[in-house]
Amino acid sequence: MSASIMKPAPGWAQPFAQLDGFSHHYATVDGVRLHYVSGGNVEGDTLLLLAGFPQSWFAWRHVMALLGDRYFIVAPDLPGQGDSDKPINGYDTTSLAEKVQGLMQQLNHERYYLAAHDVGAWVAWPYASLFGAQVIKMALLDAGIPGVTLPEALPATPDKAWKTWHFAFHLLPDLPEALIEGREEIYLEWFLKRKAASPMVFGEEDMAEYKRLLQQTGAIRAGMAAYREVTVSATQNRHLLRDKGKLALPLLAVSADQGSIPDMALPLGEFAANVSGIKIEHCGHFIPDEQPQALAEALRDFFR
Repeated sequence: MSASIMKPAPGWAQPFAQLDGFSHHYATVDGVRLHYVSGGNVEGDTLLLLAGFPQSWFAWRHVMALLGDRYFIVAPDLPGQGDSDKPINGYDTTSLAEKVQGLMQQLNHERYYLAAHDVGAWVAWPYASLFGAQVIKMALLDAGIPGVTLPEALPATPDKAWKTWHFAFHLLPDLPEALIEGREEIYLEWFLKRKAASPMVFGEEDMAEYKRLLQQTGAIRAGMAAYREVTVSATQNRHLLRDKGKLALPLLAVSADQGSIPDMALPLGEFAANVSGIKIEHCGHFIPDEQPQALAEALRDFFR
């Protein structure tokens, strides 16, 4: 099966030195300039990768290196994420999905696979519902989906609160910006390393990159924005389920033994018709960073 008729030929590209065959690009969709990294097998099927908070396309780099021989990969920064623009509005997941779909249209990708983590998975759910004709198969990694599987009341017990504390914090207006600005390194150290099975998975280079991104003008506000729109996104997803019914495309639910969601597949079975699940061992929330080899093998098998 060929997932796209032709591969894009961007007018500007900057090679990413640490990932042979991949380059940085920019494209403007509905007035929002999106940064993305693409490359890999130009004769292969297309794979779209969406990252979560507080990360960017950079979270997928190890997986991209492992799958680039088979797929042509497009890894964008969502609006508000990474090196993409950080507009004031438009952070409900339907709006974010529409921006990504606009990018894929510009790049002439008509059919492709989709893998998404964390907030990226929030975006992937309405994406698959709205643009299912484009998505062949989809993999969702360690995320509760607003209005679908994300509980309205999150646990506050000491053994679980460390996984979900940030939801309520990010929802507050202004306070996260006031407390994080100038302390980005402290925030990121706790957020990234505490949720990983081993904090050593995030090295100095990784932390420096995420600190650079979070220190950009508007980055903290934009990072909080998807959380602040979670009620809107949940309502949108409920309406999509009511109007369109269960997702029909094949869906792989990827859990981690030390992740945020004990079993991704079980609750999704109520809302998707064709769900399979796997659990990756020795892994926390940040699956693409922590276990890229295991994840790449699972994606390769599922998308085959």
